[in-house]
Amino acid sequence: MIEITTVENMLFMIPVAVVIALIFALYFLTDIRSRDKGTPEMQKISDAIETGAMAYLRRQYKTIAIISIIVAIVIALAGIPESTRNYLGYPVAIAFLIGAGFSILSGFIGMKVSVSTNIKTASAARESLASAFKTAFRGGAVSGIVVSTLSILGLFAVFLVYNAIYEEMTQTLHYIVGYAFGASFAALFAQLGGGIYTKAADVGADLVGKVEAGIPEDDPRNPAVIADLVGDNVGDCAGRGADIFESTAAEIIGSMVIGLAVLKIAGMATLSNNWIFLPMVIMAFGLIASLVGILSVRLKDSDKEVFSALNRGYYITMALVIAGTIFSVYWLLKDEASNWMYFAGCGIVGIVLALAIVYITQYYTGDHKPVKSIADASKTGPATNVIKGISVGMESTLLPVICISIAICATFVLGYYADPTGSNGMVFGLYGTAVGTIAMLASSAFILAEDTYGPITDNAGGIVEMSDQPAEVRERTDKLDASGNTTKALTKGYAMASASLAAFLLFAAYFEIVGEIKGISLIEAMQVNLGNPLIFVGGLVGAVLVFYFASLAISAVGKAAGEMIEEVRRQFRENPGIMEGSSDPDYASCVDIATRGALRQMVLPALLPIIVPIMFGLLFKWVLPDELASEAPAAVGALIMIATIVGVLLANFLNNGGGAWDNAKKFIEAGSHGGKGSSAHAAAVVGDTVGDPFKDTAGPSIHVLIKLLSTICLVTAVLFV
Repeated sequence: MIEITTVENMLFMIPVAVVIALIFALYFLTDIRSRDKGTPEMQKISDAIETGAMAYLRRQYKTIAIISIIVAIVIALAGIPESTRNYLGYPVAIAFLIGAGFSILSGFIGMKVSVSTNIKTASAARESLASAFKTAFRGGAVSGIVVSTLSILGLFAVFLVYNAIYEEMTQTLHYIVGYAFGASFAALFAQLGGGIYTKAADVGADLVGKVEAGIPEDDPRNPAVIADLVGDNVGDCAGRGADIFESTAAEIIGSMVIGLAVLKIAGMATLSNNWIFLPMVIMAFGLIASLVGILSVRLKDSDKEVFSALNRGYYITMALVIAGTIFSVYWLLKDEASNWMYFAGCGIVGIVLALAIVYITQYYTGDHKPVKSIADASKTGPATNVIKGISVGMESTLLPVICISIAICATFVLGYYADPTGSNGMVFGLYGTAVGTIAMLASSAFILAEDTYGPITDNAGGIVEMSDQPAEVRERTDKLDASGNTTKALTKGYAMASASLAAFLLFAAYFEIVGEIKGISLIEAMQVNLGNPLIFVGGLVGAVLVFYFASLAISAVGKAAGEMIEEVRRQFRENPGIMEGSSDPDYASCVDIATRGALRQMVLPALLPIIVPIMFGLLFKWVLPDELASEAPAAVGALIMIATIVGVLLANFLNNGGGAWDNAKKFIEAGSHGGKGSSAHAAAVVGDTVGDPFKDTAGPSIHVLIKLLSTICLVTAVLFV
């Protein structure tokens, strides 16, 4: 068990950062609650959105809870045999449930804050652009701060309790891996279900409302408009909140496992637990840095666009994260690694990668050449729009992969040469990559604040439109929505890059446990020979799993959207008074269709990444002769490795392609190529509709998928050896 003095000297930053963060979150929340609620009509619309969102989340969380309990029971029973007792059993099951519970709570908080801020932002837009911006971003800040805080606090608490009970670091880390598994498990359901819901409603609203009926976006006559606004909250807020939560948990635990490998290879008497604690300390400094960055975000009169204010806060955050990372590494490693500055360099590389991904995503999804080229292609019809959008999405995979590859190589090499033992560079190289990954993720609170800001502004614009506010009010919310659309795309790029590094990290952590069980070193365990046909098959299974998962996610949107389209058409056909404005549409029926469709379609794809790797590994071990069955851990490792590679590429394509389609539509709506109602606009709406399930359902879900594959294999590694 770690000594209390060690906790006081090295980990006090964690509770300090948590307390400070929660104080600021409470301050922002109080400020938001004090703001004007808007007109009675605005409040009526907001209440309908909240009712729909809460109804969906209650049903979704009930489903997740039931499945989570079943999985926890299986994990507990799997630990009964003596051979698996140190890696599975009730301690892992309890950690799993805590991780899943906190992940669900994070998503709920994200949605709740978003819903309460939507109406306040819409009301503030009647006053000024600056007031609306401040309200929306502070709402996003509350969500970002609370979710990041919950992730760090939950993991820290579980770690301390388990370490006090089991008094052995190796055992503690084996058991708390369940926390990361639970977080990823719940997050996949939340992200996937929310993504299906929001895009089913969005596609239905756009195709029938905009294209067929020719009415504006968020027109109150559209029966699907409330479901569409609800979807922004349950998908972009609840889903992304759970996603960021599990990213933080999984990457910290993966880094701690690699830190344990460092201690084992160098000798426990030579190095201290500082190598294990460093990831949590960096995240604590990152939380403080995000707070300062959030406080610095103000819309100035000199700002030419809203995004300038957000970028300014982001740059401040990243500068402070760099400073915090350097200090953390110096503070914890200076006495044990003479080349500690190399590990600090690893952290800087991770932060630079985050900046690079942000810029690349901005280029491909913002007001730049790729988006304008899709808009130009819209002049010749939907087909050319779709062709160009696919091309842009594919092209957008190149630069991120180059940057990620450079970052992995750079952090590994720096860590390799920082080896204080002089003989175990490979393991220290992996630790360098772990430091880079954690430093990249340290700004997660600010990133999530930007992400939640997006759906808040989107909902605010919808409320303004539906409540028939003056044109200048809608112009203000449109400006906010345009910047919010970009922030959502940036967050997905950031999540994709962090997922790729995290998956590589968890891949190494998986083999650390495999090596421990086999009694061999981490480097020996990581020798995965893809020239072996049986192991190559594992890679193929991993690749096809990603594609099949994406297919199911996109197909689910299509099925649910089809039901939505028929319902909207039915209402327009049977109730002519809707279009005339003499009667109200039945919003509730569309909300119910989206809810049922999302819950029905999310279960199979969400269970695939759990069932497939376990069944593959067990069949490999049980069916093949002993001399071949011994390769089961490597075959499962190949599955993880190739699934990660394919997942990174596919997620990037889906996210950026979908974002580019969306902003091409907005570019035309701003007045280019004939503006709203033109043939180019109609073509762009079709392209945007194709891109919707790409960027908001399949793409973000793949981020979680590749981390869930790694965490489930990390937990169940003992079954394959």
